[in-house]
Amino acid sequence: MKFRNLAIAMISLALMQAGWSLPASAAASGSEGAATKTVKKSVKRSVSAPAKKAVKKRVSRKAVAQQEARRVKVSLRRDAVIPDASIDSTPLQLDSAGLPHLRSAAFFVMNQNTGHVILEKKGDSVLPIASITKLMTAMVVLDAGQSLSEEISISEGDIDTLKGTGSRLSLGTRLTREEMLQLALMSSENRAASALSRHYPGGEAAFVAAMNVKARMIGLTETHFSDPTGLTPENVSSPHDLARMVSAASTYPLIREFSTTSERYVQIGSRMHRFGNTNSLVRSPDWEIGVQKTGYIREAGRCLVMQAWLLKQPVIIVLMDSDGRYSRTADAVRIKKWLEAAGPQRMATAVGKENI
Repeated sequence: MKFRNLAIAMISLALMQAGWSLPASAAASGSEGAATKTVKKSVKRSVSAPAKKAVKKRVSRKAVAQQEARRVKVSLRRDAVIPDASIDSTPLQLDSAGLPHLRSAAFFVMNQNTGHVILEKKGDSVLPIASITKLMTAMVVLDAGQSLSEEISISEGDIDTLKGTGSRLSLGTRLTREEMLQLALMSSENRAASALSRHYPGGEAAFVAAMNVKARMIGLTETHFSDPTGLTPENVSSPHDLARMVSAASTYPLIREFSTTSERYVQIGSRMHRFGNTNSLVRSPDWEIGVQKTGYIREAGRCLVMQAWLLKQPVIIVLMDSDGRYSRTADAVRIKKWLEAAGPQRMATAVGKENI
């Protein structure tokens, strides 16, 4: 009994220190179990509304953080690339005509110096282009001549509500225009591309209009843009037009540099974050890439455009709607192996065209 009374006394003391009191009925009962039940009821009644709200707020914040983490994981999965060690092991398979067997639904391969079409399939088909859009976004940003050292911020308008993709650029993140541009090109950061368009004179609407004007100026007749990120399937083009767009983008030194950088560390808040390139070919010593951009949304499939130096000549490669997770990268490797196996003569004349 003494021990029970001592336990009740200790509970009472603890409650008093916290600003609560133990009802007399509990002390008088002489029952440890009854006292415990009474204490629980007393604590439950004593929890203030603000305290409950604070707990609820903490739970809500935790849920939001978990949801954001899931979004980032999904976003990284969507633009996953073939591991570096597997790049050069892709086998070269030829069809009955001696052309490389590619898994992309549409493609266009051209000698940039001469204009000769080396390989083509559905070159004039108008298809969604996903994040390849960001090459045009970059050209419009650089054409505007705005300060690259000016800081711009991520706001609610930059959150992807269409596809639900995530980002490590949280609300309120402030980076320079240069950093946003590189993350958009290298890591296909949708929020970065969106922020660049919002901080354009006239806002996003004026920016998208400038994208379409630029498309006409460089001769893209089968291309249309509705947003700066490529998340909407309304951004469309043909492989033939995309080859022209890559050629135009290759004249911008910063686009060449930013799109082919393998990684960059950026300070966001108090932490340093690593951003990697979505195209693992830029890390391969066997490739000399001038410009590149990957893209993926469900409607477009996996896409890849590049200007790469093969047999000492600039070759533009456009691969659209590839049917496998790594097949766009593997198709690029197959094209390289096929060209190098035949030698320079294949670069001089058009040898393979499929309109199916």
